[in-house]
Amino acid sequence: MKVLIQKFGGTSLATSEVREKAAQKIINAKKSGYSPVVVVSAMGRNGAPYATDTLLSLVKDICPATYPREVDMLMSCGEIISCVIMVYTLKSKGYDAVALTGGQAGIITDNNYGNATILRIEPSKILRYMEMGKIPVVAGFQGVTEDGDITTLGRGGSDTTATALGRALSATFVEIYTDVDGIMTADPRMVPNASVLQHISYNEVFQMADQGAKVIHPKAVEIAMSSNIPIVIKNTNGNSPGTIISSYFEKDSVQTKLGEPDWVITGIAHMLDRTQITIEGLDQDKENQILRKLADNGISIDLINIFPNNMVFTINGSDAEKARTILEENECEFSMINNCSKISAIGNRMRGVPGVMSRIIKALTKEGVEVLQTADSHTTISCLIKGEDTVKAVMALHEEFKLYKR
Repeated sequence: MKVLIQKFGGTSLATSEVREKAAQKIINAKKSGYSPVVVVSAMGRNGAPYATDTLLSLVKDICPATYPREVDMLMSCGEIISCVIMVYTLKSKGYDAVALTGGQAGIITDNNYGNATILRIEPSKILRYMEMGKIPVVAGFQGVTEDGDITTLGRGGSDTTATALGRALSATFVEIYTDVDGIMTADPRMVPNASVLQHISYNEVFQMADQGAKVIHPKAVEIAMSSNIPIVIKNTNGNSPGTIISSYFEKDSVQTKLGEPDWVITGIAHMLDRTQITIEGLDQDKENQILRKLADNGISIDLINIFPNNMVFTINGSDAEKARTILEENECEFSMINNCSKISAIGNRMRGVPGVMSRIIKALTKEGVEVLQTADSHTTISCLIKGEDTVKAVMALHEEFKLYKR
């Protein structure tokens, strides 16, 4: 039995027209000899009747307190509605399908409501339905605790459901359908000639997602990578081959292109609304104290550089005032630059290749973009810049490394 997981996001289910297209993708997989298992998100986005945010609005004005267990029960409803509607759509076309909640699909989680972790999947019910020739349609984004309480999996939860089921069912691959043709070399809203990547490694897509690209949640990538199951990002509305995410190593193309310096970068990602903080006159004890207080207040630090008597780091702009209060209470001498952006060039092939940072700085300087801070790893080089230079910077790096040719 060749198992194929097909996940459809909210925009792929929002209207009857697009649901028809999604159903046809499932039917085509069945006709091609696969045993599809379908995962669905809630229909539409914020404002749509059954979107998660719309459901939450039903209770937020009733009581100021938050009850995580009950909130998860409410948040799970959108996916269940999508599930039943997709089953009816498939049945109307003569294909037998069955709707399953996350719990009915055997997804067992811890009790961290709102951001639960999958502990295991017991796929016996799914397998039984598949052996009967039925198409299981599973509500994404959810599971149950050992005690049977409904939980939700947090941001990107339906992607996580899809790859976790892929691992549990030893799927051939996982298809994730959305409203774009695949993973782009940069945000097409900023770079009109951004191109679709045919192939990208797990590590590269993980880095792109971590650095701000809206592609697939890192948790879902980690699960697929642990079992070496390829993921394909596709467009529900077209027949583009999409982007394959796998552990591949392009032996032929790398051998021919490693000598070409334009091929060391795979894509450009960006993060908006960053705040840079510089703290002066610190000894090691005070340094540790400040870092601990920031962490205790839920403030995540990025791009940190520590020197003998000062340190520089970035945080999310929404945490800036909270950080300011902490630093003032601890009598720190500090300065802040708000409205910054982090631009990241990502590519496995830059490992061990000299001069990549130099090219990035040169390209940005040529466009008059001031670089406030940098950080690098084997596969990522990041630059902090002023927010108003974001589009100019992304376009400059996209052009410098000729990513439009991918």
